[in-house]
Amino acid sequence: MVLDTNYTKDQEVIEKILLGEKDLFSVLYKKYSRQLMLTCLRYVPERGLAEDILQEACIAIFKDLNKFDNQKGSFITWATRITINKCLKSFRKKSIFSKMDNILELKYKFTIRSKALENLNLKDLTNLINSMPKGYRAVFNMYIIDGFTHKEIADQLNISESTSKTQLMRAKRLLKNTIKEEDYNLINSYA
Repeated sequence: MVLDTNYTKDQEVIEKILLGEKDLFSVLYKKYSRQLMLTCLRYVPERGLAEDILQEACIAIFKDLNKFDNQKGSFITWATRITINKCLKSFRKKSIFSKMDNILELKYKFTIRSKALENLNLKDLTNLINSMPKGYRAVFNMYIIDGFTHKEIADQLNISESTSKTQLMRAKRLLKNTIKEEDYNLINSYA
């Protein structure tokens, strides 16, 4: 059996931190802060707020490091879950679901063309996701990208499962229609 060297190194660092070498947390921070920041930015597109949330997440990770169980998964998976929870806590503070935009009022009259998908890169997709209303973006990220179930989403966001499913459906529809519009604009710019 081959051991993952990242897993082994992370576990060694964690054990040393728990034994009192608290300065070693900077090793984990340097290794994973970029990835955790990208997670924050998927939920909170405002960079300043995302940085604040990352800071809160890192403090929570440090404080709860003794709760990390390497038998249940990798450190980064555990740290990402804490970071997502901090993002969601920020959403709850702002009552995002009480002021959701009504997507049904948006009317798109474009048909989809394959060029939009061919020309879509990760940065463009991230920008499209970040342009969604906060409620849709939260459910979309949690379900599609982070693998939460609708029950978990409902519990985290204090909404019903049916609301979670509806938000996901509407987020997908908005994303699809936005891609259609981008494709329409792309085709017309070459005409």
